[in-house]
Amino acid sequence: MVDLRILSLGAGVQSTTLALMIELGEIPMVDCGIFADTQSEPKLVYEHLDWLEKTVSFPIYRVTKGNLGKDIIDGINGKYKYLSIPVYTVNAQTGKKGLLRRQCTNDYKIQPIIKKIRELLGYSKGQRVKKGTQVEMLMGISTDEIVRMRRNKMPYIKNIYPLVDIGFRRHNCLQWMEDHSYPKPSRSACTFCPFHSNEEWKDIKKNKEEWGGVIALDKVIRHGTKKKDDAVYLHKSCVPIEEADIDPNKDQQDLFNDICDEGMCG
Repeated sequence: MVDLRILSLGAGVQSTTLALMIELGEIPMVDCGIFADTQSEPKLVYEHLDWLEKTVSFPIYRVTKGNLGKDIIDGINGKYKYLSIPVYTVNAQTGKKGLLRRQCTNDYKIQPIIKKIRELLGYSKGQRVKKGTQVEMLMGISTDEIVRMRRNKMPYIKNIYPLVDIGFRRHNCLQWMEDHSYPKPSRSACTFCPFHSNEEWKDIKKNKEEWGGVIALDKVIRHGTKKKDDAVYLHKSCVPIEEADIDPNKDQQDLFNDICDEGMCG
């Protein structure tokens, strides 16, 4: 017996398709959807989420650890310099480039969702989950993202991949939504995510307020690590974001633009 069945909702193409398929009965119903909010996504993502909440009959909970962008700035201005996003680094002495470890996904996506699941199961902080408890968590991952499939680290949570089970790729999701006259979602990722493709940076730049925030954050993080000789950048070219060549035709690294509409998160 399953105690709880939830949808991990990123609000991108794949997870939106999954939510709407559930609503139409093509996939068995869930008790709820959970959206982990970094408070740093583009305005279009929140507008789409508003629409989705009104379209499906099951509740969608928005959970958050806090504002990731603000927390990054506060961390740099504090005693310890700590960056949780996978920014690019370049050493002033050697010119060697690097990429910091990504910890934002776990801290701002996974853990808030697990916290909500525990709450829905009726457990308080620190309380041990009863043996035999079973939670199914539906993930919006398609067959072209199969490398992202994982077994959940929580023994009582089982990750389910309905889109993989039915053989859906991203283009199948887009076609399904078009066939059902649903709007195409915007890509779900923080405005300042270093994993953006040039095409994505170009889209972010269209919103002056969001682009201004990206430029400001990029400047703040420049010396945001403990290594004094390392300079830090949001763009892979390791130049200030406002100076970066964001021509999509010159993009050489595209970690999620082709297949993943939820960033590399979740």
